[in-house]
Amino acid sequence: MTHHEDGPAAEERPAPRILPVLPARRAGPDLMLVLAMLAVTASYSLGYRLDWDQEASLSLAAGDEEEEGEAAATAAEAAAPEPPAPQSPAPVSASALPAGPAPTALAPAPTPAWTQRAGDAGWDRMTAELARAAARHPGRVGIVLKDLRTRRSWSYHPDELFPAASLIKVPVMIAAFYRITAGELSLRERFAVRQRTRVGGSGSLKWSPEGTRLTVQDLLIHMINESDNTATAMILETLGIGYVQQQFPRMGLLYSGIYPEGMSIRGGRVTHENYTTAREMTMLLEKIYRGEAVDRVSSALMLEILKRRKAVASRLAKGLPPGWEIAHKTGLLRMACHDSAIIFTPHGDYVITVLTGRNRSYASAKDFISHLGRITFTYYAGKEPVARGARRGRLSARR
Repeated sequence: MTHHEDGPAAEERPAPRILPVLPARRAGPDLMLVLAMLAVTASYSLGYRLDWDQEASLSLAAGDEEEEGEAAATAAEAAAPEPPAPQSPAPVSASALPAGPAPTALAPAPTPAWTQRAGDAGWDRMTAELARAAARHPGRVGIVLKDLRTRRSWSYHPDELFPAASLIKVPVMIAAFYRITAGELSLRERFAVRQRTRVGGSGSLKWSPEGTRLTVQDLLIHMINESDNTATAMILETLGIGYVQQQFPRMGLLYSGIYPEGMSIRGGRVTHENYTTAREMTMLLEKIYRGEAVDRVSSALMLEILKRRKAVASRLAKGLPPGWEIAHKTGLLRMACHDSAIIFTPHGDYVITVLTGRNRSYASAKDFISHLGRITFTYYAGKEPVARGARRGRLSARR
């Protein structure tokens, strides 16, 4: 089954371009080729492999596109003679994980492009503004907003399929906790970084020395907080992608899927894309919030991981008013840009998922998602000065 990178519907192929005839090159060494070969030789001598030829393994295949711009390797890292060993993240607070019953799978009901339930005038104004903003966006958009206190909800194309990008790491984390509660895996169990699981793109573990040992808890934190692709590859190798696939219906996921090819971070099309919907991502975060993902203890641990502060406040986290909290996961790949978040406010908590595809640029998609977030901030802040909170957020991000 082959899908387009941004949805199941194929687009018309553009007419082939006629390329100009180029003059023949003179025989002789190509300077760029020589430099590339020197770089390969240097990388192997230092014990690090460039992100090529990893597609045969179960891990994320390397490619020509960084999955998360915020977590990409910096020029300073690239110039460093010895890449630094990763710092183990501070542990989350929990001692034991009792087994719990599996959540009941709920099939999402089909809805029109956008819907809203009867509510107060402020809610209606907010959702109307969200709908106008979504309709103006030049790419594809899927949104689900749900008030976690009143259970009132609003959606815009909630069941359309989008490439999941790094949002797929949320159900991977839940699958890991299923195995932990079954007693087949421990948060304290350690695994070593190997060449077969070293993956480029997001995260710092790709710079870790061969044999670096990290606990499952460390790997889960790196996978969510940094969107670390090497940590994700190690978790998938430990669980087995077949096991993870089997847990998706158990989580209530009917349309979302995970495949080895979909874990590739290359920018072009892949044979089997990982897809998800705004409704299903919102459902997963609501289950975590209510203690219904695996069990209450596991949900609390996952919520704590999702709440960890990211290196850069981006998308829905940008401009968050002072005193508010956010637990979220972003995704960015193959011109899809997403954020799925639980936002904790003094006036009630809510969950919002924004999926975008076929974007003109990642920067414009991120700004669009941030704009939608500010619309919801205004409603939930009431009379609080949201604009001042947004300025403080920008200043703290610069620091």
